[in-house]
Amino acid sequence: MNRFEQAAAYHHRGFNCCQAVLATYSDLTGLSEQASFDLGGGFGAGAQTGELCGAITGAVLTLGLLTPVDPEDPVGSKRRTGKLAKEFQKRFQEKFGDLRCRPLLKAGIQAADHTPAAQEMGLSNHCDVLIITAVEILEEMRNENS
Repeated sequence: MNRFEQAAAYHHRGFNCCQAVLATYSDLTGLSEQASFDLGGGFGAGAQTGELCGAITGAVLTLGLLTPVDPEDPVGSKRRTGKLAKEFQKRFQEKFGDLRCRPLLKAGIQAADHTPAAQEMGLSNHCDVLIITAVEILEEMRNENS
């Protein structure tokens, strides 16, 4: 099962967008699947406020775990991870026009418009598309930085 399929499977089992993205990277982050579910549990539905999309939150948490803090240079570490978080959000916003859960859900998002991986998988649920797009962007960024 690839990362896209794994993320969709988590969501279809009932995990929120943040949990689905974060748990998909458990093999790289060092978090167990359970710890990913626990950590991401409160971030669904824009942390229950309709604000920052949970798929974005899961991706930003993943980026943070993939770029650990150097205790000798916490400021430099913070800047590095912050730069990645900003780049991720820029790419996500370019695709969807917003970062907030509530407007994204109202937008009637279709896979064909934004996410080749979701389209290929035949996904049409808006959260599935957002989750798969988050994974797609994370994969692009990982490939660029490897």
